[in-house]
Amino acid sequence: MSLLSNWDHWKDFLADRMHQAESVGVNSEVINEFATKIGGYLSDHVDPKNEQERLLSDLWSVADENEHKTIARLIMKLVANNGTKKEPELQH
Repeated sequence: MSLLSNWDHWKDFLADRMHQAESVGVNSEVINEFATKIGGYLSDHVDPKNEQERLLSDLWSVADENEHKTIARLIMKLVANNGTKKEPELQH
């Protein structure tokens, strides 16, 4: 099964990448800019594999640049509680 063919796997994948970036100190604006670029790439080069991705693709196609950033931010919020989020280690 392709990562893109299952919506829940895709959200977990995105969440894991977002949590990894946050854990090394990447701020949310940089993550959002990267997410916007990924959204553009996916829109231009990848056919949607499920209904959710089709909806996102259709929204992306009618959105302007500022709305692309908003869509990317909303997706970040959507996946924030997905994936594997490592808890910070306690210092002794």
